[in-house]
Amino acid sequence: MTDDRANPVDSQTQKPMPNNSNTDSSNTNSNSANNSVVNSSAAKPTSAPEPQIKKVDVAIAGVTYPIYCPVHEQEELHSAVSYINNYALDLKRDAPSLSQESLLVLCCLNLYEKIHTNQRNEEDRLQQSKQSEALINKIMKDAHSIL
Repeated sequence: MTDDRANPVDSQTQKPMPNNSNTDSSNTNSNSANNSVVNSSAAKPTSAPEPQIKKVDVAIAGVTYPIYCPVHEQEELHSAVSYINNYALDLKRDAPSLSQESLLVLCCLNLYEKIHTNQRNEEDRLQQSKQSEALINKIMKDAHSIL
């Protein structure tokens, strides 16, 4: 997902590629300025095709924002907008005097805190899993040594 500063038309527009080979022997020095630029359809780059970008208008807390988004990410974008919009509206209910900018800043800070808490919890779960696995391995080793 990108913001409205990205312009899909500009990123897909290509300038003609210069061709330094001289395949036509009838060209002379008087045409040398024309020799440096060849029809752009003959010199297309062979890179992977760029993803198709579409402008999507999204509304968060009553304000519409244009977002340029790859077509294959639109469903995820709509899901994120729905979650963020509901979150922002809940904040606005609690603090109706907040400006839109302050509301979005508070929303971002609260959502960051949630993400950070989830990351810490995941790290804690991984550490507990490693400790559990080490304990089980020790118990298994002790049990084998007794038998």
